[in-house]
Amino acid sequence: MTRAFSAGRRRTLKTVTGVSGGQDIYDLAVDPTQSTLATSLEVAKIAEDNRIDALFAADLLSFGAQGAIGAQEPLIYLAALAAVTKHVGLIATVTTTFHHPYNLARLFGTLDHVSNGRAAWNAVTSSLGEENYGDQDLPSPEERYARATESLEVVHALYDSWKPGALTPGPDGAVLDASLVQPIDYRGKYYTVQGPLNIPSLPQGRPVQFQAGQSAGGIELGARFAEVVFTSLATLEDAVTYTKTIRSRAAELGRGEELPLIFSSFHATYGASEAEVRQLVKEREESTDFDAGRARLADMLGGEIDLSELPLDKPIPVHLLPDPKTVNRRRGRVEIFGKLAAEGKTLRELIIASKDTGHWAEAGTPDQLADAIEQRYDAGVLDVISIGGLADPRTRDFALNGLLPELRRRGIVGKDYVGSTFRENLELV
Repeated sequence: MTRAFSAGRRRTLKTVTGVSGGQDIYDLAVDPTQSTLATSLEVAKIAEDNRIDALFAADLLSFGAQGAIGAQEPLIYLAALAAVTKHVGLIATVTTTFHHPYNLARLFGTLDHVSNGRAAWNAVTSSLGEENYGDQDLPSPEERYARATESLEVVHALYDSWKPGALTPGPDGAVLDASLVQPIDYRGKYYTVQGPLNIPSLPQGRPVQFQAGQSAGGIELGARFAEVVFTSLATLEDAVTYTKTIRSRAAELGRGEELPLIFSSFHATYGASEAEVRQLVKEREESTDFDAGRARLADMLGGEIDLSELPLDKPIPVHLLPDPKTVNRRRGRVEIFGKLAAEGKTLRELIIASKDTGHWAEAGTPDQLADAIEQRYDAGVLDVISIGGLADPRTRDFALNGLLPELRRRGIVGKDYVGSTFRENLELV
């Protein structure tokens, strides 16, 4: 498969780490001497010191949906981190379903300015939270993606409403040529926006466009708009199939064969030896709460299936598995876990797998984990990777003193930032 290149050379693997979604948020919220930024401030400093490319803030819109994810609003949180960092990118997850695109353009445009060109938008369509935005049912996936398409069209047009030369430096400050700030006159099914944007041209032109969602609608949206797609690709086979599918569609849309970049979350279990790895995997499996796991897996299968009375050591009967096309929520996860169930995995195995919510999970020594990463990188199905757990001292030690140095020794991960903006550091320019 064609690799993405920049300036005639191979693009290095880019690295991301998460902030804002840990249980520490609750601890900090009840400590009057601390800000809820405290842990993330440490992570941000560690990330920049170790030349990690970006911080990623996930989001969910309902209480208790998945731990503490969503306990802090991503844009405000990352704007605060922008003030105490200089290089690291800032990726905020924000839904198109419950936000107006003019507001989104202003919010992300401001983040790009206050961070001097480090903003990125991870666009999602949301599979929950509708109860907090009115009394209407959650729109179907098809409608959510249709709305997202219009939203992205509007946002991108607003950023482009400031034409080159609209704002230039002069001897006494900025010189504005208002004739080069032009309306967009957008009229669609969901949005009518005159424009132009009232925020000046951005340092990056546009924030880097991420997108998450792997159903058919998500692939179409990502192929059309995304520069980077956030994925749940548990196996190399899944990654190859998905990458071929989305890049082929992007090529059909005239975007070339190198976009979008593939971003995978890497759920790693680190050990100093193979024996320690085996023991940690065993302990993790033995610590599984199978009652909670049944509920979690049912959610991964669309939320309508009852797993409470099924035996753990037998497969889920095929007739109970939902058709993804009939599911309104988390259709991508339904496809992932429905496929695993159809392959004959037992309920026990599926519950254990659901701990990683469909993401890529590996267990090994730093060298073995580097081998797994290198395999995907060399296959052309991995451009950006999330390395988590930097707030935990043990995980941080393995990641920063084991895995990352090994990936750099192999020439897979770069040794320093290569530009002043996030777009430049991703080598998208």
